Amino acid sequence: MYILSYLPLCFLCPFQETRSNEESTDESEEDESEEEPKLKYERLSNGVTEILQKDAASCMTVHEKFLALGTHYGKVYLLDVQGNITQKFDVSPVKINQISLDESGEHMGVCSEDGKVQVFGLYSAEEFHETFDCPIKIVAVHPHFVRSHFKQFVTGGKKLLLYERGWMNRWKPSVLHEGEGNIRNVKWRGHLIAWANNMGVKILDMISKQRITNVPRDDISLRPDMYPCSLCWKDNLTLIIGWGNSVKICSVKERHASEMRDLPNRYVEIVFQFDTEFYISGLAPLCDQLVILSYVKEISEKTEVECCARPRLDIVQPLPESCEEISSDALTVRGFQENECRDYHLEYSEGESLFYIISPRDVVVAKERDQDDHIDWLLEKKKYEEALMAAEISQKTIKKHKILDIGLAYINHLVEKGEYDLAARKCQKILGKNTELWEFEVYKFKEIGQLKAISRYLPRRDPVLKPLIYEMVLHEFLESDYEGFATLIKEWPGDLYNNTIIVQAVVDHLKKDPQNRTLLRTLAELYTYDQRYGRALEIYLTLRHKDVFQLIHKHNLFSSIRDKIVLLMDFDSEKAVDMLLDNEDKISIDRVVEELENRPELQHVYLHKLFKRDHHKGQRYHEKQISLYAEYDRPNLLPFLRDSTHCPLEKALEICQQRNFVEETVYLLSRMGNSRSALKMIMEELHDVDKAIEFAKEQDDGELWEDLILYSIDKPPFITGLLNNIGTHVDPILLIHRIKEGMEIPNLRDSLVKILQDYNLQILLREGCKKILVADSLSLLKKMHRTQMKGVLVDEENICESCLSPILPSGIFCPVLQYMQCQTPGARKCSPGDEEIAVA
Repeated sequence: MYILSYLPLCFLCPFQETRSNEESTDESEEDESEEEPKLKYERLSNGVTEILQKDAASCMTVHEKFLALGTHYGKVYLLDVQGNITQKFDVSPVKINQISLDESGEHMGVCSEDGKVQVFGLYSAEEFHETFDCPIKIVAVHPHFVRSHFKQFVTGGKKLLLYERGWMNRWKPSVLHEGEGNIRNVKWRGHLIAWANNMGVKILDMISKQRITNVPRDDISLRPDMYPCSLCWKDNLTLIIGWGNSVKICSVKERHASEMRDLPNRYVEIVFQFDTEFYISGLAPLCDQLVILSYVKEISEKTEVECCARPRLDIVQPLPESCEEISSDALTVRGFQENECRDYHLEYSEGESLFYIISPRDVVVAKERDQDDHIDWLLEKKKYEEALMAAEISQKTIKKHKILDIGLAYINHLVEKGEYDLAARKCQKILGKNTELWEFEVYKFKEIGQLKAISRYLPRRDPVLKPLIYEMVLHEFLESDYEGFATLIKEWPGDLYNNTIIVQAVVDHLKKDPQNRTLLRTLAELYTYDQRYGRALEIYLTLRHKDVFQLIHKHNLFSSIRDKIVLLMDFDSEKAVDMLLDNEDKISIDRVVEELENRPELQHVYLHKLFKRDHHKGQRYHEKQISLYAEYDRPNLLPFLRDSTHCPLEKALEICQQRNFVEETVYLLSRMGNSRSALKMIMEELHDVDKAIEFAKEQDDGELWEDLILYSIDKPPFITGLLNNIGTHVDPILLIHRIKEGMEIPNLRDSLVKILQDYNLQILLREGCKKILVADSLSLLKKMHRTQMKGVLVDEENICESCLSPILPSGIFCPVLQYMQCQTPGARKCSPGDEEIAVA
C-alpha cells in the first residue's frame, strides 16, 4: 500500500456531521458526535496544487501505479500517488470529458468536448486518433487492451460505438446502441459493458454480443446532463448504479438452460435498492458497504435562497429496501459554493481503500483510518486508557505512536484530574523498568504533595531506584502517618534505603513520643534489618510482640534470653515453654528452673510440659512438682503420681494428707501396700460404695472383701451396691447370711434377681466352655490318631530315635516286609533289588 504524505489540510475541515430527525434531543446529538469517523481525509497537493491554480479538474481515473487527471483546458497529467506530475499531454484546447486506462496501466483512452478521441500507449508508439462531429462524453478501453486479441474500446456521444482493430491494424467501428439520447457514462469490466443514456442503464455481454438488461432511471424530471448517472463495478458480476437520489445494486446471473429459448444466457437481478437524502455524484464499494459522494443543497439562513452546500461522503450498509448509515462527513472543498452535481466525481483504488473526491478546484483523498488514526481520535477525546490498550494490541503495526508516550500522557491526564492513586497504579505498567522515568514521576508526585499515593507502587526488585527516592517517601510518612510508615518498613526490603538514616529519624521521633508502640515496633524491625538483634529483642519483649519468638528462632538469640525467661513466660507461656523445651541444648532445664524459682506458677507450667514430653528428664524435680501440682494444678496431680516412678511416696502422702486430698491419698496408700487403710478412707471419707467395690476388685484380696462386707452390713445402701456387684467375685451367700432380719434394703428384689441372673449366666458360660473343650479335645485326639496311623517311608539313612541304630541294616532283605509294602493300598510295586519298605 502506498503511503500518502500530503500537506496539512489547513482549509479542508471534514467533520462528523450528525443527522437526526426532528424528535432527536440535544443529548442524542452529542452522543453521536462522539462516534469515531470511519475515514480520514488529505488534500492531494504538490503538482495538483500548481495545476488547479491555473486550470480546473474535469475528470480523473485511478490506477494502482499512478493517477491520470484531465482538465478544462484539454490537458492530461499523469501523477504519482503524492500528486507530483510525472507526465503531461496536450490533447485538446477544450475540456477533457473522460480518461480510461486498461488494467495494466500501459494504454490510455481520452475524449474531449470538441469530439476528439485518442487511444495510445504510454510506453509504446501505438496510437489511434479520431475526431467526431459532436462532443464525445465517454471513452472506455478494454480492460485487457494490452493483449493483441483484445484491442477494443468504446466511445459515446449520440451513439455507442465499438472500435476493434482488425486486419492490417485497421480500426473497424460498429454501433452498439443509439436512438435514446447521448451516452452519459460507460464502465467496462471483464466481458460486460454497462452504459447510461437519457433513458436508463444497459449492460452488454461482449461474448454473445447481446444486451442482457435495461434498468430505467427512476426520476425522469432531473436533467441527465446536470445530474449524471454514476456507474461502478464492484466485481465482474455486480454493478452499482446511482442516479439522482436512487441507488440500485444489480447482480448478473446465468440463466438456466431450460429458460433460455430466445433469451440471452444471462440476466440481471436487482438485489438492493434504496433512496438517499441527497443527489448522488459518485459511488464506490467498501467491502460489503458503499461509499456515496452526494451533492447537497440547502437554504441559506441569511438570504433564504437555495445554495450549494458542502458535498458529503457517506458510508452506508445496503439493505434489501433501505440502507443503514454508518458514517457521514461533510467536506469543505475549494469553491464548493459554485459547484454543481456534475462537477463532482468519485474514483477509488481497488485493494487500497483509497477514495478520490474530484471537484474543479480541489482533489481530496479519503482513506480508511488505521490504528494510528484510531489512537489519535482516542487521545483527542481524552480516552487514554482505550488508546493505551489499542496501542498495546497493535504495537507491531502502529508507526506514529509509542506505547510509552501514550502511557505518560495518560498518567499526566489522571494527575490533572486528581486521580492520584489510579495514576500511581498505572505507573507500574507504563514505566516498567525505566528507572529514570520512575524517579521523574516520583519527584512530580512530590511536587504536588502526593508521595503517599505512589509509595505502594514503587518498584522493589528489578528495577531498584536510588535509595534517596525510598528515603524521601519514608520521611513523608514518618511526618504524617506512623501506621503507613510501619507498613512500608514491613513490606520494603531493608536494602532499598540507608537503614542508619531511617533509624535515626525514628529515634528522633521517639524522643517526642517515647511510648508510641507503632514507632517502637518499627524501630525493632529496623534493628533487625541492621542485625542489631539484641536491641530488637528488648523492644519486642517490652511490647510483648508476637514476633519475638520468630526473631529468637530465626537469628538464634538463645544466649540473649537466658535472663529474660520470665519475661517470655509472662508474654506467652505456651510458646515460651515449647521454645525452651525444643532447645534444651542451648538453655538447660536446670537454668530454666533456676530462673523461674521466684515464679512457681511458671515453674510448674514448664515442669509439667517437660514431664508430658519425657517422664524421666526432669526426675530430680519430681519431688518439687508434687507441691507445685498440689498448689496450681490438682487435676493433674493424680495422673502425675501414677506416671512418675521417681517421686517419693512418703513425701507425696504427707502433702496429700495435709491438704486432705482423699483420692490421691487412697492411691498412695494402695501403692504403698496399705490397702485396708485406703479402703477405709474410701468408705469413711468418700462414702462411695461403687468406688470401694471397684477398689476391692482391683486389689482382688479376700480380706478386703471381708472388710468391705463388715463395714457395709449395717448400711442398707452399701448392701444394695454389694449385692449388685459382688456376685462375680465373692459368693453372695456369705453376704446374704449376714443380713439382719427385718432390715429394709432398697431394691432388694432387683438385686436378688440380678444375682440369680448372674449365677445362671455363669452356669451357661461354664457349660458352653465345657462343650467347646470336649469338642476340641475329641477333634485333637482324632487328629493325633490319624497321624500316628500313617505309614512312614524309611531307608538305610533313617535311624532309630531310641538306640540311634539304623532302622534298615545295609544288605538285609526281608520278604515279609516287602510283601506288606506291596499289599499296602497306594504303595508302588516292588522291583528286584529295591531296598525300601513300608512300615505301618
